[in-house]
Amino acid sequence: MGHLPKLIADLALILGAGAVITLLFRRMKQPLVLGYIIAGFLVGPHTSIFPTVADEENIKTFAEMGVIFLLFSLGLEFSFKKLLRVGGAASVTATVEIIVILVLGYAVGRWMNWSFMDSLFLGGLLASSSTTIIIRAFSELGVKRQQFAGIVFGVLIVEDIVVILLMVLLSTMAVTQQFNGTEMITSVLKLLFFLTVWFIAGIFLLPSFLRRAKKILDEETLLILSIGLCLGMVVLATEIGFSAELGAFVMGSILAETTSAEKIEHILKPVKDLFGAVFFVSIGMLIDPAAIFEHRMAILWVTLLTIFGKMLATTLGALLSGQPLKQSIQVGMSMAQIGEFAFIVATLGLTLKVTSDFLFPVAVGASAITTFTTPYFIKYSEAFYNFISRFIPPRLLTMLNRYSAGAQHIQAESEWKIVLKSYAMIVGSNAIIIIALVLASFTFLYPFFNEKFSNLTLSKTLFLVVTFAIIAPFLWALMARKPNNSAYTTLWLDKKYNQGPLLVLEICRVFFAVVLVGFLVDRIYSGTIAFLVIIPVALIVLFIFSKKIQKFYNRIHARFLDNLNEREIEATTVNGDPNAALSPWDAHLADFEVNPNAVFIGQPLQDLAWREQYGINIAYIKRGDRMIYAPGAKERLYPLDELGVIGTDEQLQSFKPVIDFKSSADDADTEDTNDVALQKIVVDEHTLLKGLTIRESGIREKTSGLVVGIERDGQRILNPESQTVLEWNDIVWIVGDRKKIQELVKT
Repeated sequence: MGHLPKLIADLALILGAGAVITLLFRRMKQPLVLGYIIAGFLVGPHTSIFPTVADEENIKTFAEMGVIFLLFSLGLEFSFKKLLRVGGAASVTATVEIIVILVLGYAVGRWMNWSFMDSLFLGGLLASSSTTIIIRAFSELGVKRQQFAGIVFGVLIVEDIVVILLMVLLSTMAVTQQFNGTEMITSVLKLLFFLTVWFIAGIFLLPSFLRRAKKILDEETLLILSIGLCLGMVVLATEIGFSAELGAFVMGSILAETTSAEKIEHILKPVKDLFGAVFFVSIGMLIDPAAIFEHRMAILWVTLLTIFGKMLATTLGALLSGQPLKQSIQVGMSMAQIGEFAFIVATLGLTLKVTSDFLFPVAVGASAITTFTTPYFIKYSEAFYNFISRFIPPRLLTMLNRYSAGAQHIQAESEWKIVLKSYAMIVGSNAIIIIALVLASFTFLYPFFNEKFSNLTLSKTLFLVVTFAIIAPFLWALMARKPNNSAYTTLWLDKKYNQGPLLVLEICRVFFAVVLVGFLVDRIYSGTIAFLVIIPVALIVLFIFSKKIQKFYNRIHARFLDNLNEREIEATTVNGDPNAALSPWDAHLADFEVNPNAVFIGQPLQDLAWREQYGINIAYIKRGDRMIYAPGAKERLYPLDELGVIGTDEQLQSFKPVIDFKSSADDADTEDTNDVALQKIVVDEHTLLKGLTIRESGIREKTSGLVVGIERDGQRILNPESQTVLEWNDIVWIVGDRKKIQELVKT
């Protein structure tokens, strides 16, 4: 090569140092993330012990790529539908934590005599925790499958989205030097619009494309395609005004709904690990001992605020969301660190020249310290709970447990709630699609017609006709698509006074559709022509061709739903790998594989007595392509059977040696389908189960499941007998077919 490029020499240095240090850390059984950071510090520009990196800008570029691939893989692992399962608890926890830490960060900044903008940016950079560090720590500590981890993952995503909004708000305030509520609302709406449009478009297009190209997509082409899609969305997001990280996460979440998600995640892992290592090494390179020593007191206070402030705020948020005390403490101690976005926020302040130079080294110093402490906080969170529970008054502990049980008390949804949610989904999704299509038409079609036709009136008319034809299916759905039929029919026929509000809802959405069409036409013609001529004509056309338009829309809608559920359908029919919804109780589902050399092979489940010995239940057996839901007492186990076992973390841990638990190579999340779930129903006027025994209720037959627990007057009955009589307001826990359980509630 003659002259070796500095980039290659720098990569050789940092990867070599990272390899040596991480080997030592693996030998000492310490988190590898810490090793990468130490390696970065040793080869950084602020130490002279070893050779240093020559060109830091190139390394920063690689570090940015590392963040992009890390968030892309995170999107692949946690799809939008999975996030919705823990959305309520995660949203409440994240909201409380962010509000508290923002206020505390600003207050501590002012207490240290920092300026208004420095204090404000301090609160902003503390608002998120480190997704990459937590995920890596969870994997290395083997707690990724534990129940509290699901809440943590949900909180992390909510945090990232909120921090993106904060970055927009802070940028605006940095320019205007004042809070602009209108700008904040605009930014939120812009973000929601962006996420909705690209999620709908992505789900509609990508799964179909990947399905048709499946035969020609080998690992090499799939890797290139997925990276190209990721980087393309990154460019698009940055052009619109959002962060590259958001674009990467959105594309990952879209691909997560395809059947190629696991394969993409697998082939992308080496790339993610490479750039992730460079990212953490680059963080270590930023550590300046002189600057850190100069601002040591500020770093100390910010570190203490990060550890204890975020721990307490997150624990409080988890408690308020209805999580048990133990789980809340585990969540709080997992979130006690500064995330990757802190460096982005700190750099933003320096770029806009509204923050002081010391803010960045303070962020780096606090981040380095909390990175070291995080794995130990996670590791000893359960021990800390056991310690602190000794000093909590029994009365207070009972109150917390009752609150947790009460907060998780699920009643059957009312018909009005179902109908309103259905209306909101129909109006919201179709309105966003219409607005997006209209904006795209004005961007691309309008200049095209003006260029092709010299007659201005003709070009405007053709543009209007073509645009109206494009939006017609979604305009029809906005005005005429029926909401949930069963709930709507019940409301319409049940009581006469329900008909008035339902008619008002119908009128409102028709009016909204007219306003959207008026917005389109008003940009071309005058408002008078729009509302007197064009809109009536458009409505008449929609009415005349309503059946054809409805048929076309139903095809589009069916294709979208098929693509959205494609991964789950294939997993059920081919792989059959079910999952459980995260439950507020200590019990949850975990996957096990029967060791071919196990002594219990061929024995019936009743003889094994695992339920009596370990307190666990077998939710399903997967044998090849066959799924056996809620297996009976006489069902036998065979080599390589895959079992879905429900139990607490402690029960599953004690059960591991019995069956020789086997996880995937990368310890990935195995929640791939929605068929099997741990859910609860309430014995009330909707279910009509009062006075019946579990056997008489027919729950096993109706849900293809079994009753694993009952909550009654604050007491919990685990593994109840079939002769147990169901009483009023009992909360019955069932593991079985999700849809059948929901149907049981509805009927």
